[in-house]
Amino acid sequence: MNRLVGTVKGMSTPKPEGTARERLLAAANELFYEEGVHTVGIDRVIERAGVAKASLYSTFGSKEELVRAYLQQRADDRQRRIASVIAKHDDARDRIIALFDYLNERISDPTYRGCAFINASAEGRRTENKVSQVCTDSRSWLRGLFIELARDAGARDPELLGRQLVMLYDGTAVAASMERDLDAAERAKGMANALLDAQTTDHPGKPAAKTKSAKRSVRATK
Repeated sequence: MNRLVGTVKGMSTPKPEGTARERLLAAANELFYEEGVHTVGIDRVIERAGVAKASLYSTFGSKEELVRAYLQQRADDRQRRIASVIAKHDDARDRIIALFDYLNERISDPTYRGCAFINASAEGRRTENKVSQVCTDSRSWLRGLFIELARDAGARDPELLGRQLVMLYDGTAVAASMERDLDAAERAKGMANALLDAQTTDHPGKPAAKTKSAKRSVRATK
């Protein structure tokens, strides 16, 4: 038994694969998202990535730049996923509701720790302009998408409806992460339908007609 334990203890852990940049970003994605960008020190990222400290500084230059790259990667990934989700629907109203179904899938994941951009913003400092800018840009993109989809759905005030929907989306993410409220997205979907009913030019409950601009929503996310 002792020999077996000794053998197990002595087994070497496989080294991560990929370039130094890929390994550092993968490690940062795991640690920063799970524990926070300020809680996790650079030495832990280096250890998880299996690279020398010099590799981090030669690749990113600083921890702030690594945080920025981590968030930018998540922003790009989210845009691709959302583009894929809404591309499955032709009707603008269905696309809006599909975003809450997508969020429901996200928060049902046991590894879900909330919105990475909200989390990073909550931890942020005014001096971290690059990090703050990624969070701001990501939120602006999502808000712009909701506004465009609201316009496509025939909303009387698409700017207002889009802002209401993005607040609802963000609130759902916060409720799911802080309270482990796994039903938040389903309730949010009902609220989104009510907001759409109040704003659409068609009869309540009936989807608005497709418009050419609806197709631009997908192209804008690619």
